[in-house]
Amino acid sequence: MSGILYFVPTPVGNLEDMTFRAVNVLKEVDYILCEDTRTSGILLKHFEISKPLKSYHLHNEHQATEKVITDLKSGQNIAIITDAGTPGISDPGYLLAKAGADHSIEMICLPGATALIPALVVSGLPNNEFLFAGFLPQKKGRQTKLKQLAEEKKTIVLYESPHKINTTLEQIKEFFGEETKASLSREISKKFEETKRGTINELIEFSKTKTLKGEIVLIVNNAI
Repeated sequence: MSGILYFVPTPVGNLEDMTFRAVNVLKEVDYILCEDTRTSGILLKHFEISKPLKSYHLHNEHQATEKVITDLKSGQNIAIITDAGTPGISDPGYLLAKAGADHSIEMICLPGATALIPALVVSGLPNNEFLFAGFLPQKKGRQTKLKQLAEEKKTIVLYESPHKINTTLEQIKEFFGEETKASLSREISKKFEETKRGTINELIEFSKTKTLKGEIVLIVNNAI
């Protein structure tokens, strides 16, 4: 009988966001896949989890997936975690989930930490329907993607890095319009968690007046 593949969310900030179930699953599997063994090693040590860690990241996931599927078919139970958040959401995990589905492997994703939902909830923007777009393309296809998103009537959720946020805000103003409503959340679940809401112009001014650190979740809506 094949083993079970667990997708286990890890805290995006505060370690208290780790669930009891997540800790128990990680203690019970045969081994754990992770992006960075050093980062995940700290997490496992904190929760007194002693299980082998194996690297599984964007640069090796194609090669590593085949071995993981073989191990699952042999009856091993395996968990995948990322440095922060839920595996497969703008992080490694999708290819493994696809392979698991193709090979009829039992897969369980635990509910848990993710940055997009807290940011969406506190944005004050409509959240009955929303589109999660993750990170925008770095170069090729970026403008095409922005044009497509600008036509959406739903609230849009984006991830962005601190050193690109100013450029992205300016591009959203260009493609979405300067009256676009937006919310910027950073350092979610950490000591310096902060959310700024307003028009895209107000967020541009806010971003220019300080050096933003930490991963950023940007919520935009040009239909209200």
